[in-house]
Amino acid sequence: LPCAQGAHPHHLSLFSPLAVTSEQIEHLHRRFKQLSRDQLTIRKENFDSIPDLEFNPIRGKIVHAFFDKRNLRQESDGLADEINFEDFLTIMSYFRPIEMNMDEEQLDHFRKKKLKFLFHMYDSDHDGKITLQEYRNVVEELLSGNPHLEKESARSIADGAMMEAASICVGQMGPDQVYEGITFEDFLKMWQGIDIETKMHVRFLNMETIAHCY
Repeated sequence: LPCAQGAHPHHLSLFSPLAVTSEQIEHLHRRFKQLSRDQLTIRKENFDSIPDLEFNPIRGKIVHAFFDKRNLRQESDGLADEINFEDFLTIMSYFRPIEMNMDEEQLDHFRKKKLKFLFHMYDSDHDGKITLQEYRNVVEELLSGNPHLEKESARSIADGAMMEAASICVGQMGPDQVYEGITFEDFLKMWQGIDIETKMHVRFLNMETIAHCY
């Protein structure tokens, strides 16, 4: 790959279960170089000048996710100070669209990977659980970016989402159990029937968008 300096064949395994083309790797490397301003690593401040992210209501959570060690498939939690190209490919693998020739097992694995990434965005304290209030807050944050939705309406929808989550998660518990928060298994149940496979994308990584940053 003439553009992907330092890239190795094992990068392709990051996009399992299917291989990714050299053109796609090169495409992502160009984006990486634009974000990093030709440096070997990206830091949080490199995301500051991206117009599509500037007014995103969950901008902080999105940027945080790129440096979350859980998403980088490292053993420890916490945040990385910087990410290299291989790390960048790992994060981008969560946004890869579904392929027509994926079988049921591959689709299930693919879906769980995307939902685990999303779960980590909600679970900001890295304790493996999301409180109902944390879940409600993220829903309200997401809705706050909609200019056509009044604050009261957003709050009402967020309250409804929290109550729905409670009915799914708390409803399965015995009377003597203490509810500690939404686990990943609960999270999977909450997202049943929602087409997460095509909804997770990163529009702010478009070449044209980044080209306007400088």
